[in-house]
Amino acid sequence: MLQSGRLYKMDGHALLLRLLLLVSTVAISLHAYSGTTVSPQSAGHFLESRNSTHQEYKDNKYHSHTRCCWNEFVEQMANISKIHWCEWKSIRSPYSHLRKCLEDGADNLRLGYPNAKAEEYIIFSHRNYFLNCTLQHRPLLDPPENVLLPLIITPICLIPFLVALVVLKSKDGEMQS
Repeated sequence: MLQSGRLYKMDGHALLLRLLLLVSTVAISLHAYSGTTVSPQSAGHFLESRNSTHQEYKDNKYHSHTRCCWNEFVEQMANISKIHWCEWKSIRSPYSHLRKCLEDGADNLRLGYPNAKAEEYIIFSHRNYFLNCTLQHRPLLDPPENVLLPLIITPICLIPFLVALVVLKSKDGEMQS
């Protein structure tokens, strides 16, 4: 920046503050030019209300997008017989499409995902379509012994081995010092 014929150096913070001041001045000037008067006291309120209006717009837009996602899901589920609603291979496509649609809508509007509205639709889908999908249809069975025994014995054998390893390493560390 030139000041009195000499080059004046600005650090990053000063430059950022000056740019912020310039942007807020221009914004206030443009708002005042539109026929309203903005005082320095009301400038903060103006910027705050503008941000909340923008957030309301994004929320309304996402709400309408989620309704479209839901309507598509309902259409797709109508093509699947009720007896197949508990089979993942049958409902994978509509369910994944619903989740992806909700996520893409949030991403496009730069909203976080998962969010309250998306969770509301996912929970609603479970209540309406998958509530009766319990394990009663397929009772749980114990795994075969050749799977169960290694799953039980491995941690039991691993613990003494790890304790012995720690003891040996700590003895080596004391001798070196």
